[in-house]
Amino acid sequence: MGDNQDGFLHRCDFELPSRHPGHAPAMSLSMRSISLLALCCFSPFLFAADLPGSQDLPIVPRLADAQIVDYRPAVELERIYPLGSIRKISGQLRFDGQVSARGQTTSVTYELPPEHSATEAFTLAREALQKQDAQLLFWCQARDCGESSLWANEVFGNAKLYGADEQQAYLLLRLAAPRDNTLVALYSITRGNRKAYLHVEQFEALAPLGELLPTSATLLRELKSTGELDFPKLAGDPDDTWLRLLSRGLNLDTTLRVTVSGPKAEAWRQALIGQGVRAARMETGSVDGEGLRIDLLR
Repeated sequence: MGDNQDGFLHRCDFELPSRHPGHAPAMSLSMRSISLLALCCFSPFLFAADLPGSQDLPIVPRLADAQIVDYRPAVELERIYPLGSIRKISGQLRFDGQVSARGQTTSVTYELPPEHSATEAFTLAREALQKQDAQLLFWCQARDCGESSLWANEVFGNAKLYGADEQQAYLLLRLAAPRDNTLVALYSITRGNRKAYLHVEQFEALAPLGELLPTSATLLRELKSTGELDFPKLAGDPDDTWLRLLSRGLNLDTTLRVTVSGPKAEAWRQALIGQGVRAARMETGSVDGEGLRIDLLR
């Protein structure tokens, strides 16, 4: 056994009552001794704690009973975040798009308790960030993300995050102004031994990030998961770039029907029809609101 195990067993040593003359034979441990023995020797998780010196990121809540098993304090790095499925060709990482910048990076990795899944922790973190009006840039799940080994070793440099490809999820978000030069990456995984982890990484760019657009597949995943897409900044006439993104996203699942709302709702609806989205799939909703809003019709 290793040193830690030896030390742990040493703390669990108990002496049986001696059989001196005049004493009753020691047939068993007392109930108190049994309780102490059970507490000490059979419940090692009671002594488990976060990695020394680690701490949560204030913007992301911790799932109950999750423990920090890896923590990397702020350090200045050149960082690349994929905006597509990753693969390796001729020794080089390949993905459809990326965000590349230099800035301060802080990361926390949680091991989740057995009663909670990686999906549950991922969803809790995503919803908390969306409540802060963070913008989703790229969201993938399972094999759509590529190989888990590449995310673990090449993107995050953390072997604990290597697991089954079908048990992973990744999301890159941009915080709302005035913190819009901050990105947050979430990565969840369940390993072959059934241990689940959530990795949270916060990146604060040293220079303005400029315009960053979500992928069409991410817009569709967000619409299907949350039931809505809200674009308060799209208050004017239809924008060509956003028209392409939205029409492609809606046409990735032609069974969906939506309501288009906002001050220019009908103009957006007609423009989406012009981009190939069937008219029968879209209804015009309220003209109230700050900008464009698309709601999923259940």
